[in-house]
This record gives sequence, structure tokens and C-alpha cells, in this order.
Amino acid sequence: MLARLGIARASSCATPPPPPSNSANAIPSKKTALYDFHLSKYGRIVNFCGWSLPVQYTSSVLQSHLHTRSDASIFDVSHMLQVMIKGKDRVRFFESLIVSDLVSLPENSACLTLYTNDQGGILDDLIVTKTDQDYLYVVSNAGRATQDLAHLHANLSKAQRNGLDVQLQVLDQQALLALQGPRSAEILQPFLPSSVDLSKFYFMQTRFTNFNNDSSIPCRINRSGYTGEDGFEISISNANAQRVAEALLSSGVAQMAGLGARDSLRLEAGLCLYGNDIDETTTPIEADLTWTIGKRRRQLADFPGAKIILEQLEKGPTRKRIGIKSTGTCPRSGADIRNGRNENDRSIGRVTSGCPAPSLKLANIGMAYVETPFAKVGTKLMVNVRNRIVEAEVVKMPFIPSRYFKAPVAKKKN
Repeated sequence: MLARLGIARASSCATPPPPPSNSANAIPSKKTALYDFHLSKYGRIVNFCGWSLPVQYTSSVLQSHLHTRSDASIFDVSHMLQVMIKGKDRVRFFESLIVSDLVSLPENSACLTLYTNDQGGILDDLIVTKTDQDYLYVVSNAGRATQDLAHLHANLSKAQRNGLDVQLQVLDQQALLALQGPRSAEILQPFLPSSVDLSKFYFMQTRFTNFNNDSSIPCRINRSGYTGEDGFEISISNANAQRVAEALLSSGVAQMAGLGARDSLRLEAGLCLYGNDIDETTTPIEADLTWTIGKRRRQLADFPGAKIILEQLEKGPTRKRIGIKSTGTCPRSGADIRNGRNENDRSIGRVTSGCPAPSLKLANIGMAYVETPFAKVGTKLMVNVRNRIVEAEVVKMPFIPSRYFKAPVAKKKN
């Protein structure tokens, strides 16, 4: 959920640079509760979606990326919009906005879902958690926060006028940390009560608990993230954010990581970035996100844009999101894709994200939309990168295997 940040150009520093200036003329944007903490760790601050956030620290983007894959990293994602949907009609209300089946979702579980419009376009992608308390917990993109809140308020007013019992609470005093990597559980477990056994706590499950057995640090922990690795998103108050970050760093394993590594990690994992890979003109079927649409919802056809989306599901879309690998120059967002080298060959799509993949020895990877006949794995394509023709091939996504900690699949009895 990050803009392309030119990760190939990021380099490590032989000695830590001085902390960026905190003057009024620096970056005119909002700050998370960890802003000063990032400066103390020599975070290189950039303006992202109206927020001052670190793109990297003293390690290069490449080093942070690989450390996340091998060990664990901590990302400040407090800029993301966190809200609660309350009231006895909360599930009915929220299902009217999204494509997923919340009725069938077990309590204390979460799912990736989509806000859609009446044309079948994606307004945003988000994580919704069905808690065992009196609310849904929702996390959506910072770059869509204004639009998402307007969308929620408009539909909330309509629902309340129709007699539904539903309320919205914006969690603007909550920070959000993402601890990501194969050693995440090892790092987090010592700070949780014995009742929260991470060996039995699976991908997309959630718990409300206390951090470090301290009742003054309540937190919600979701086993999820946006890197393709095992990991957790930890929602805590702004007042406790630094204490939690420092505690996790005290393991000696976790390191702070920034936007640059988060972008390359999510791309390797085949995960979409809103505004690049999905937007209001993209349907879930075109975006290869059909799996987010619940079976019950398909049968009821009661979500925004259902007619168009289900028609595409039945007949197939005219274009599809694909993964590509290229030789030579890296494909970048906006690059034109053609079906050959000749002058008579035509444009069949465009690249939406691209970067050298650190986990694949910097092989060039990207996401793109192409006309459906050209979306088959193994298809050869030509990409125009700054007026240079680059050969590419359609490949299966994710580019590297996902390593989510999922519940064991029960064996069927004969």
C-alpha cells in the first residue's frame, strides 16, 4: 500500500547521517506518534500520503528487505486509517459496502476485502476484523482516508435514517506497528500473556490483550501484514507506541524498516498497491481478486457493482492483472506493453508496478494489466521503458512463495 520509491537507487550509509531537520520548512505533513523516534534512529523522512514517514534507516532498502525475509523488521504503519464499526447492525451495514461474507467469518478473525462502487470499481482495499466484542475493526489505506471516511459517513447516515443500529468511531489516537518476518512470533511471544500462545494463533486471527502483561498497554494483535511473510500488526495507543517499538527492538533480532522495503516486499508477494495496481476503474475480476468475493455474496448479488462484477466472473474480463519478469531495464509504472517489436504491433496493456526483486537476486519484476488473450503464463511481451524495448514474460504470482502461518488443514477421513 505504498507508492513506488525508486528502491534500486537506495544505498547504505557508511556512517549514520545527521537526523533530518524537524524545522517548520522540512516536510509539511502529519506525523505519527513515532516521528521523533524515527529521527533518533536516523530515519530518512519523506512525505507519503500527507504523512512524514521513514523511507529507510541507516541500512539500505535492499538490506532491510532481505532482513525482513530472513529475520524480522518493524514498520510504522500508523498513517493507515483505523476505525471501529459498532452497533447490533454493524455486520449488515458493513456488508452493504464490501464484497466479503462477514456473516460466515468466525469471530476474532479478519479478511482482506474491497469497497466497490456501482460500476464495479474498487474504491479501496482494506482489512476488516470481526471481533468477539461489539465492533468491527477496520484498517484501510492512508491515501484513501478522506474518501473512505466520506464514503462511510454518507452510507452511515443513510443506514441510520433507515433504522439501523450502527455507529462509526475513528481511532485517531491509535498507532499501528507491523512486525514482519519469519522470526516475528519468536520476538513477540515473550511480551504476551501465557493465554496468547502464538503457536496456535494463525494467519488472519486476532486477539485483544495487554502488551508485556501490562494493563496500561492494551493492544489488538492481528496475525497479518503486507509482506508475504509471517507477522503481526499491533494496534496500540499513540502514548504507548514508542515503548512497544523499543521492546520489540530489544530482542536484538528485529530492525526498523521503512517505506522502500515495504514496497519491494509487497511487490514480491504479488500484493496490490492502491492507486497503482487497483483503482476505481478496476474491478475485482480484472485485478485477480475474485477470491475476496464471498460465495454467499455472489449468490445474493447484493454488494455494490454486483451485476457488472458477476457478469465479468461468468464471461471473463477483457483485461487481467498479471505478473511479469523482464530482462535488461526494469519495467516501471506506466510503461506501455506491446505484443511485438514491429511497427504494426499494438499496445495491449501497461505496467502498474515494478522493481528489481531483492529476494530474486535483483531480477526485474512487475505487475501489469494486459488484454486477456495475452495473460497466460509464459506469454512473451515487449515493454517500452523510456523508448527502449524490453523483453518480458508473463509469470505466476506471487513471485516468491508466501510464508503465512496458517492453521493445519484437517485430513479427510476415508
